[in-house]
Amino acid sequence: MAFQCQRDCYMKEFVTSVVSCCPAELKQEVNGKKETIKGFHIKLQDTILFPEGGGQPDDHGFLGDVPVLRVTRQGPDALHFVASPLEVGQEVHVKVDWERRFDHMQQHSGQHLITALADTMFGYKTTSWELGRQRSTIELDTPCVKPGQLQELEECVNEKIRAHIPVMVQLLSIDDPAVEKVQILYLLMPTCAVEPTSPTSVTYSVCDINRCVANFFVFKFKVIKLLGTEKGKKNKTNLIFLTGKRVLKYAEKSYNTERSLVSLLKTGPDEHVEAVDKLQKSVKLLQKTNLCLLRDMAVLIAQSFKNDPHKDSFFTFHKKEGDNEFMNIIANEINTEETLVFLTVGEEKGPGLFLLAGPSELVTEMGPQVLELLQGKGAGKNGRFQGKANSLARRGEVEALLKQRCNQRNSQEE
Repeated sequence: MAFQCQRDCYMKEFVTSVVSCCPAELKQEVNGKKETIKGFHIKLQDTILFPEGGGQPDDHGFLGDVPVLRVTRQGPDALHFVASPLEVGQEVHVKVDWERRFDHMQQHSGQHLITALADTMFGYKTTSWELGRQRSTIELDTPCVKPGQLQELEECVNEKIRAHIPVMVQLLSIDDPAVEKVQILYLLMPTCAVEPTSPTSVTYSVCDINRCVANFFVFKFKVIKLLGTEKGKKNKTNLIFLTGKRVLKYAEKSYNTERSLVSLLKTGPDEHVEAVDKLQKSVKLLQKTNLCLLRDMAVLIAQSFKNDPHKDSFFTFHKKEGDNEFMNIIANEINTEETLVFLTVGEEKGPGLFLLAGPSELVTEMGPQVLELLQGKGAGKNGRFQGKANSLARRGEVEALLKQRCNQRNSQEE
């Protein structure tokens, strides 16, 4: 038998043998990019590594000194994805990544307790849940949870933890009449169910059709923190929570963030919101002032060119700070029916924006060439061609090309 859950969820090491080893691929995301890793799927005679499913991530660990990167289900079997092959019949030492396992135990058991109390106290049924990498979510079948209810639920949950309410486990045969009395919740495993919490105990009932692990849910919660709620799908509410060590990590991270803000804002923690609000208003005012200055500057730049007695039929200008509006104001102020205008904003040798404006036939002819030289994307119509440039490094070449074309056009007209 290749997959049999351990009877003791605290078992960290185990010796078994390899049943099969087949080439396989694993698709995963690394630094925001999707990658495909070539490796092998290993089936074992027995295993203590839990495969992913039911909203809970899989266990990680080692087969000997070979890291297990993923564990998935294939019927009753567990497939262990590894980068190196193992010989069939080989005896292997299986070791669980205990920190990951214990974290999952805490979140999953915490979810059971929250689910039971949310139902008992307010009649909010759990329709699904997700164990995330940093925080977990319970989907409740209610349009909203009031702040007072959230606080009351958190207090009750932690009161049960502090009172050391015993967790009683019942192993039931699938044909046991008691199964009908258990309220089925679609949680970690299809055969796992929990009865509403009584004032004195929490009862988990497990059917042995898939040899579920009863003791998987028994552990010390320590503390549960309900972070808040978000609007869910189909008129439901997502309850976000942390359990156990994650609460401590969250507190540590929050404290370090608070210290950094004290240093940056030069105010105490209680004044941070007010200080940030003032900064945002100041930034908005500065942005508005800067925009007005850019508009005025654009008009002055255009007027300076128009008033130049030695101006020719080609005008070019570059500014590091600016936007499409800045360039369009300049083009609008200049008579582009007679003058070809080439404008850019952004880093001189980096990405930026460009605008080519002038006689329609000239812009239509030269626009694609400008786009190619600037390695950009854009389009044009009615004497305007504009877009984004991946690199302005060849801006000088574009200017020379456009000036040469204007001179040719002037010679032809003469």
